[in-house]
Amino acid sequence: MVLPWQRPGEPSDPLGGAAQAGLPVPVAWLGRTSTEDQQDPSLSLPRQLRKSRQALPDGYMIVAHFYDVESGRKELGDRGRSRAHEQFDIAIPRDGGIQELLTEAARADRRFVAVICESIDRVARRTYFGTKIEYELEQEGVLLLAANEPIAPLSGGGQRSWMRAGPILTRRINQAIAEWYVVQMLELSWEGFCEHTKQGWNIGRPPYGYRAEKRPHPVPARRAEGKTKTRLITEPVKGLTVTTIFQLRALQRLGYDEIADRLNTDPTRYPPPEPVDPRRAVGRWTGSAVRGILINPKYTGYMVWNRRASKKGGRCNPPSEWVWSPHPTHEPLVTIELFGAASPLAKHRQGSRAGAGLNAHPQTKRSYRLRSYVICDICGRRMFGKTRRNIAYLACQPERQHHKGRTDWYSDHPKSIWVREELLLDAVRTFFAEGIFGPGGRRYLRIQHERSTEDRAHDAAADRRDQLARELAGLHRRQDNLIDQLENFDATGDVDADREYRQSIQYRFAELATARRTKQSQLDQINAYVPLASDDGDLLDHIPQLQCDLTELPEDLERKLYDAFQLKIRYNRASHEVVLQVAIGGRWKPSRDDPPLE
Repeated sequence: MVLPWQRPGEPSDPLGGAAQAGLPVPVAWLGRTSTEDQQDPSLSLPRQLRKSRQALPDGYMIVAHFYDVESGRKELGDRGRSRAHEQFDIAIPRDGGIQELLTEAARADRRFVAVICESIDRVARRTYFGTKIEYELEQEGVLLLAANEPIAPLSGGGQRSWMRAGPILTRRINQAIAEWYVVQMLELSWEGFCEHTKQGWNIGRPPYGYRAEKRPHPVPARRAEGKTKTRLITEPVKGLTVTTIFQLRALQRLGYDEIADRLNTDPTRYPPPEPVDPRRAVGRWTGSAVRGILINPKYTGYMVWNRRASKKGGRCNPPSEWVWSPHPTHEPLVTIELFGAASPLAKHRQGSRAGAGLNAHPQTKRSYRLRSYVICDICGRRMFGKTRRNIAYLACQPERQHHKGRTDWYSDHPKSIWVREELLLDAVRTFFAEGIFGPGGRRYLRIQHERSTEDRAHDAAADRRDQLARELAGLHRRQDNLIDQLENFDATGDVDADREYRQSIQYRFAELATARRTKQSQLDQINAYVPLASDDGDLLDHIPQLQCDLTELPEDLERKLYDAFQLKIRYNRASHEVVLQVAIGGRWKPSRDDPPLE
């Protein structure tokens, strides 16, 4: 039997068609509840189904059940992929999720002519995706109904059973309210987390090297429930391990796996981290565990939040999006300088071995002393070692299929760039022998330092200026949103409630205005700031003066010397120039109380 709604190519009113055929109108139910840590799906979904059934007029019958346990703010392509519903005993048969619903709606043998949900925000929290799903269903002749909106009864006599104007207005209002509500809640939640961070309260599990010191919750009702807040306090043994990891990375420039291997030689002195789930414990240090410590800024003593994006699978956010406390809130395990010295190494050393000697590959025949130090000035990529006729070179050969889209440099880059390693080694060794350790080294380095100090100060001021400008723009935008809410407010008839609503907006507007004035004052101070000369030049007086011939050094010692000075070499093929950059880090020198690095 071919049902009226299963006849392709005939524009019709599906609800009226079912009525004329004397058949009950088959309806699919669509449910959604938020993530399992926010709601109880075993309670929410049955309630949604019950309300949907109660809203259906006589002659309608639910024949299929589609539901998901996931956030309604996801992209449409990511919806319906969650398996969270399997963790609960939900007393509703499941025919699939939103993706299965859309797939069946497009089939000629679908089981339903309409879809009902408790409210339109159960379809999607964002108006765009809600209307997109509604449009896709209507293109297939399937109507989207909501229990909190008018549903026309079956008419049967040739009249359309679905009148469009009134329901569309109601639905668009409900969608706007749903999206406004979730955005408003996100803003309030964001501000709450920011204030939580600025006051120094920890969010989540304490990082390795710290333990949580529980404090009574300031809200009496939460305190009565046993809720607490936490500060970070140091664990002596593990805290010392964290400091050692940063020193090994910044001073000896070791890779993650090399640091892990060194720590594993003495697990009592350097206890490995323990995951939340004991079943995942490996009982030793790994490269990923070392990396997780090196990228965590909480070890500087500042409280930091929003390092990872929960909507993106926990991927790291860029540092510009991190929220920092204005001052240290717990005992630091490393200085900011040491953290900054260790963190940038990852990208610079990625894919390059930290040690000297031959590669483990069986076809390796030689090593390159300047491996990982030389950068191509055109593309900014690390140059690699190659040998031709027993002569060692450093080369840069970007592959077209991987880099042809880089319009900023690919068209100017030759197919390959080669430079003899011997020439670069002569320049580097001469620079260290005469420009650093030689008699005129201190004078030369002091001149270079004075030239760069003012430039660095201006760069830091420019970064802070840009950050404040973005924050000011965000505050201004939020004030505009509050004004729009106040202008578009419709009285509810409850005088006290309306007055309280307007006052809350006014108070929030005043808070934002105060924040804007503070940010503007900080911006004015930066604009009027004149950088002073740095005193870091005094470190140059501690560099020893000696005569040395680096050609006699073994490869591993020569590389350790270059690592200690954080050597970087930029080679410009067009001008045949080499720029050498070193860093003098006297403040990183371990004290007598620090653990040995070997």
